[in-house]
Amino acid sequence: MGLQQFWDERYSQPEYAYGKEPNSFFREQIDLLQPGRLLMPAEGEGRNAVYAARKGWQVDAFDISEKGREKALRLAQEAAVYIHYQVGDLDTLHFPEANYDAIGLIFAHFPASRRSAYHRHLVRLLKPGGTIILEGFSKAHRAYQQKHPGVGGPQDEKVLFSLEEIAEDFQGLQFKRLEECEVHLQEGLYHVGLGKVIRMVASKPLL
Repeated sequence: MGLQQFWDERYSQPEYAYGKEPNSFFREQIDLLQPGRLLMPAEGEGRNAVYAARKGWQVDAFDISEKGREKALRLAQEAAVYIHYQVGDLDTLHFPEANYDAIGLIFAHFPASRRSAYHRHLVRLLKPGGTIILEGFSKAHRAYQQKHPGVGGPQDEKVLFSLEEIAEDFQGLQFKRLEECEVHLQEGLYHVGLGKVIRMVASKPLL
């Protein structure tokens, strides 16, 4: 099964796979920023994009899943907000450089062969002074999956993150926070239990 088919099937369910509430780390960090223009890659069913739009952000989002987009737009309608949501990936969609005040990467696990290139591409889309907020599963998460199968996350260790890889991918940014930590997730149907994540908050230096 290809990735697009996998996510279309997961998002075809009536329930929201990861709930309707935003990721707690994303909410905590986006609330510290002055609203502007936000990009949400791999945004799935839209929970984080819709939260940001409710807070006054102009939100662009994308994902490879058409089913994810449908549910994200439904969620935005429920919240009476607008998000601009496209289907595709960074190889097929065009976003202007130095255009975003913030980028949210919440469990955005790209294919291992493209991860570093995608991360560097996203840095180019960020305005000077802009912020990237990232939370994703660490390589140590594999051990947690065996003990807590409901916690979810990719099964392929190559797409999981290490501190060293994230620091390398986002070199040139100013790291305000870069850590590996244990978290208890309670997000919808598929992120339930104890897991290990990498969290990063980093800003692009002013020119």
